[in-house]
Amino acid sequence: GWCPLSLAGSQTTQLLVEPPWTPAVLWDRVTLTCQGLGTPGATTWYKDKRLWEVEGRDHFIVTESGTYQCDRPSTGLSPPVSISNEWLVLQVPARALLEGDTVTLRCRG
Repeated sequence: GWCPLSLAGSQTTQLLVEPPWTPAVLWDRVTLTCQGLGTPGATTWYKDKRLWEVEGRDHFIVTESGTYQCDRPSTGLSPPVSISNEWLVLQVPARALLEGDTVTLRCRG
């Protein structure tokens, strides 16, 4: 049957990765986008748990490897996203996966 979409996700801050593969790698020109309540200008960024100087905007292209988080006043701190600089990486889609799902793996270098 039809199941109504839960609004729970809208109450938390999420960090979206484009292209949507994990682990993310620096040489993919990864864009991070912070989603949460409030205006984009209210976004605060952290890299490796330290304040990251990106002027009030909700997205940017990553130029340094590290672990990133964003904060929005109404919905709080996002889960961390790691961007590596590995030369060879086995990637899976950056979405929730359930047992029995068909998954495309990418081996890239």
